Amino acid sequence: SNIHKSILFHSYSITVHSGEKILDELSLEGVAQYIKSGKCKNIICMVGAGISTSAGIPDFRSPGTGLYANLQKYNLPYPEAIFQIDYFKQHPEPFFALARELYPGQFKPTVCHYFIRMLKDKGLLRRCYSQNIDTLERVAGLATEDLVEAHGTFYTSHCVRFLCRKEYNLDWMKEKIFSDEIPKCDSCSSLVKPDIVFFGENLPARFFTSMKKDFPLCDLLIIMGTSLQVQPFASLVSRVPKSTPRLLINMEKTGESDFVAGLLGFGGGMDFDSDKAYRDVAQLGTCDEGCLALADLLGWKVKNLFPGSRTITVDVTLLYFIYI
Repeated sequence: SNIHKSILFHSYSITVHSGEKILDELSLEGVAQYIKSGKCKNIICMVGAGISTSAGIPDFRSPGTGLYANLQKYNLPYPEAIFQIDYFKQHPEPFFALARELYPGQFKPTVCHYFIRMLKDKGLLRRCYSQNIDTLERVAGLATEDLVEAHGTFYTSHCVRFLCRKEYNLDWMKEKIFSDEIPKCDSCSSLVKPDIVFFGENLPARFFTSMKKDFPLCDLLIIMGTSLQVQPFASLVSRVPKSTPRLLINMEKTGESDFVAGLLGFGGGMDFDSDKAYRDVAQLGTCDEGCLALADLLGWKVKNLFPGSRTITVDVTLLYFIYI
């Protein structure tokens, strides 16, 4: 009944929202003040496809422009099949055709990628957890130890045969993909797949080991460009301490789990608008705009021209990386 649900929800709210309020105000300005206070030293970034759209890489779920809305030419039974491991083993051609279109090395990092790099350079970044497979975090200057590529990477590939699992490097895979060949193992002739995580596969072990160490220490969580719809990645937002502020930079609010999902521990239970809201901030708009606005509030800036003759504010330390 509604009465029981209300009682349950009240008790659930008390247990979940028992954290101390750290931000002076629930706004981007409040987050900036907190960073400038010096009390914030272990920032975790959680990022998805939305941080790469301004680089020309489509996200997955945007109506009309998203990847899933533009796969008709591959004659898939349903859009997600292109990333289903069982479908791939039977019909690898659509995936490799798409890989040719989106292959790493054809795109440049965005302002958002360089903002994450700036957090690293200033000693504030604990780790960046990425759902992306475009490797743009690495191109922007993040090292392997700065990154958890939750959905894998194109950097290495392996034979899919369990008893073989021979490893291949990026150059080998690139040559196969761009010569219109379906990559086959030199040793056993089975399919070779980039080490990106398909639906039906486990996430990398590093995701779980890092998560257990990093999230209890997180003192600011910045979530950018993700719909928070894919588990277990989405559930990470609920793994930070109860007092840790959480900033969402995204085109729309997300992660506001419903009651049942909250009790089960799925979603993040993000709360931007209720009377009980005490730590979650939503900065709506593009990821690049949100990062520029935050950098500006932090005083990390110099006036200059970004390629495309658009005046923006960027940090001095980034100019070299932006213009090479």
